[in-house]
Amino acid sequence: MVRSQSLSNRAVDLFILLVLALIALISLYPLWYTIALSVSEQAAANAGKVTVWPVGFNLTSYQIILGDDKFFRAFGVSVKRVVLGGVLNFFLTVIMAYPLSLENKQFRGRNLYMWYLVFCMLFSGGLIPLYMTITALGMQNTIWSLVIPGAVPIFNVILIMNFFRSLPKALEEAAVVDGAGPWYTLIRIYIPLSLPAMATVTLFSIVGHWNSFFDGMIFMSKPDNYPLQTYIQQLVITITPDMMKDLTSDQLIQLMKASNKTLNAAKLMVAMLPILLIYPFLQRYFVHGIVMGSVKE
Repeated sequence: MVRSQSLSNRAVDLFILLVLALIALISLYPLWYTIALSVSEQAAANAGKVTVWPVGFNLTSYQIILGDDKFFRAFGVSVKRVVLGGVLNFFLTVIMAYPLSLENKQFRGRNLYMWYLVFCMLFSGGLIPLYMTITALGMQNTIWSLVIPGAVPIFNVILIMNFFRSLPKALEEAAVVDGAGPWYTLIRIYIPLSLPAMATVTLFSIVGHWNSFFDGMIFMSKPDNYPLQTYIQQLVITITPDMMKDLTSDQLIQLMKASNKTLNAAKLMVAMLPILLIYPFLQRYFVHGIVMGSVKE
């Protein structure tokens, strides 16, 4: 029998809902403000008049970004980077995490490898040795310079390794008794049971590759090879006398309606949109994968 809630319990529930709603509004406001600022006119944005609603609604900033062929070229580079980098990260993470999840008697030297990985996660060679290595390997101005340096995300390896260690050992023992080898056990047992953790590290890889812009500035000397984040980071509105000669009066009026402030807001929205579309599909795995992968048996 379900007992009816008392008045005090209902009041507490209502208070909790109001607090959660307030937190949600506070969290969503920066996103909404960015949208409003990106579609406002130059004078209102520079004067700080945009608060909740757009002032002088226009889409000039988006037209500047989307009207440039370089934008679509940079978008294609970022998509290619996410696909190549995500697949490479996933493959190397799984094949490293599986042997490291075994006991030391099953995989001799396991602890030595673990200490090596942890050391590499905490300490790096630095930016200059990395640049010299990429240049010496001839990967500058190629997509591989954006993918290879981060091919083994050690944090993801540790996360998947701990998830594998949390699975019942009886499953592996039963597979060995039935004649299954390591690859069969990994592909048919471990990976299907680890979908939450796999989705979590995949989301990490996608977001990391998509949001990265600094390596594009370092390893790419040709603007045609810029990924999207590097492209929009360097996009600034500048009106020179030479440009004014080539622009029509309507184009010049449109350009004057935009400012670097509204353009920066439009940059943020364009950069966030793909992640905002992908995240809801992986979010249900996210918390479960983090919790299970962070706890060691």
